[in-house]
This record gives sequence, C-alpha cells and structure tokens, in this order.
Amino acid sequence: MGAGLGGLTAALALLRRGFDVRVYEQSQELTEVGAGLQLSANGTCVLFDLGLEAAVMAEAVVPKEKVIRLWDTGQAWKAFDAGSASVDLYGSPYVTLHRHDLQRVLAEAVRATRPDAIVLGARLVRLEQDEGGADLGFENGRTARAEFVIGADGVHSKVRESLFGVDEPRFTGVVAWRGVIPAERLPEHLRAPLSVTWIGPGGHVVHYPLRRGELVNYVSVVERDDWRVESWSVQGTVEECLADYAGWHGDVRALIGATGRPHKWALFGREPMSHWSRGRATLLGDACHPMLPFLAQGAAMSIEDGLVLARCLDAYGPDHDKAFAAYEGARKARTSQAMTGSLANMRRYHDSRLGSAAEAAAYVDREWSEDRVKARYEWLFGYDARTAPI
Repeated sequence: MGAGLGGLTAALALLRRGFDVRVYEQSQELTEVGAGLQLSANGTCVLFDLGLEAAVMAEAVVPKEKVIRLWDTGQAWKAFDAGSASVDLYGSPYVTLHRHDLQRVLAEAVRATRPDAIVLGARLVRLEQDEGGADLGFENGRTARAEFVIGADGVHSKVRESLFGVDEPRFTGVVAWRGVIPAERLPEHLRAPLSVTWIGPGGHVVHYPLRRGELVNYVSVVERDDWRVESWSVQGTVEECLADYAGWHGDVRALIGATGRPHKWALFGREPMSHWSRGRATLLGDACHPMLPFLAQGAAMSIEDGLVLARCLDAYGPDHDKAFAAYEGARKARTSQAMTGSLANMRRYHDSRLGSAAEAAAYVDREWSEDRVKARYEWLFGYDARTAPI
C-alpha cells in the first residue's frame, strides 16, 4: 500500500526477485507534490543497486559540502564534505533531489518491470486477514486479495490503524515552512551547490539546490504553538513566515521572500513502535517510524526498509512470520535511533546559546567539531542495506 519512496523501492526490489506485486496508491495520479530531500550514501547505494544510478543522477545535485550558518551574522562552518568525499568514504554520493523526481524514477522502473503494478485511485478502507491471505477493500468499491500486505502508506497509515488502532501523536511545539524556489529568483551565492543549515535560538532554516540546480528547496522550523495542523498542503503567506524569522540574516529573508506562497505544517512526534507486523501484514517507512525532518534521513530510512524487507521475504520464502521477524530485527533499532537523533538535532539547532554573541561561535565550534559530527553521521551514512544481516 502506498506509492511513496519506500513503497516503490520495496515493490521494485520484490519484482526484481520474482514476486508478483501490486502497489495500491490512493492518489489519482503521481503529481508533483512535496518538496526537496537530501539522500545520503545509505540511500543512494540502494537506488544504484536497483539499477537507477543514471536516472537518479540525471535529476540530482551533488552538494560539495554541508554548511552551518549562524542565524544573525551569517558566519559559516563546514559540517562535513559531501560530493566526492561521500563516494570515497561510503561508496555512493550524497545528493539532493525533488521528491517527485525520485518518485517518478522509481515508478517508471516499477512499470518497466510490470506495467500494471501500480494501481492509482485506490484508497484503502478495509483490511481483513485469514490464514490464507489478506482481503483489501477500497473506497471506490474495488477489492483485492494478497498473500501478504506491506503498509507503506505514510504517517497517517490506514494499514497501521487496521493492525494496531489509532495512534496518539504529540505536538512537538514547532511549525515548519517549506517552498520550492526557481533558482533565477535568487542571488548566485544562494544557488551554490551546498546544503546549508542556518541555526538560531528557537528556529532553523535549511536550503539546497534541486533538479540540476534549476530550483532551490527552502524549509524552516520555528518554535510556536498556535498552529497544529499536520498537513503538507496548507498554504501560509510570505508575511507570516517573515514574521517568524524577524531579525534573521538578510539571506534567510531573501529566501523567504522568493518562495511565493510557502506551505506550513505542524510537526508531531510519535514513539517508536514495539511491533510493525501482525499476521500477514507489516509496515514500512513513515507508517511505522515517522521521522522528524532534522536528520535528513526520512527518505533514506524508507528506502533502506524497502530493500531489507524484500531481502527478508526472498530469504525466508513462504514463511512470512519469519520474514517479518527478520525484517523487524534488522530495522527497528536503527530506525528508533534515527528518530531519537532527529529530535536531538532539533534541540541542537535551536539552542538558546545561539542568541548570545559571546557564546554562539564557541557553541558551534564544539557541537560541530569533527569528532561530534562523525559520531552523529558515520553510523548513518556507512550502513549498507544490501548486506546488513537479516
């Protein structure tokens, strides 16, 4: 269920292993929704293993490095090298992409393998299981039966609700803004092939190029408690976003001004789940480990899930219980650690000491020292879903 990045990765990996796959997607078409994403080597290595290197790199930007900038002065620090350094260290590049571009690449690969694999306009309303399989019912009256079901249907997963009941997310106290900016609207230094994170007391801003440098992705997070709608589709105004970043550097305000009409959404956190599977159904990606966007690992974790799950189903044949147990055993600790690390990064980005001219530089020097950056990222980037024990 779900034609997002994780669901399509799982579908492609399973098709390549000889499985009969259908991807049921509630949208009527795979349109250009969402925004940019950063994909480190642990994600790109999976896509390349699936034969998508040329298609991915035709759409991507390879940033030279990750940069930290101070909210008011603009002072900059290099957090880590990307570009060729990622290939040298981990075997695959660190790239930035528009989510829709990557979704399209994956969908085309799935359809090239099996033209009828993706079924659009299929909103799940019913999931029932018996000893022999699972029955699916959709809003349009369509029904289907499957040997097993993978719920890759996102943070508001209907499959998760069917298996485990309604979840209880908690509001994090922060609101995010996003926009995609035509690069020509920005001065040259804001179009550079860099992934930049501005940090400040109570908020942060991230920007990086997309689509071969034709676009710039803007996303920011600010601490406020007056907006609690967990939806990517709500539009705000440039004026409201500028008010959230009053006093920030002119580059930040120039980015906001160029967004046109930014979207805003409230961020909710969820505790790691103790189980992802029940009977003949399991979960994948945001359906079971929704990531706050502060470690840039949501897409990569879903992509990793897709390949590892396919490997487990292939390795353990018709014994889905054993396959799902192996999948959870291989993935739960890692994804839980990523969820925890993402929340820790938000606190790091928003620390009150960043508001003090006397303390800010020393704080960044310490928190983004080489040893601390390695501790935060090497375990993520160096993981290989192709060979991880299952």
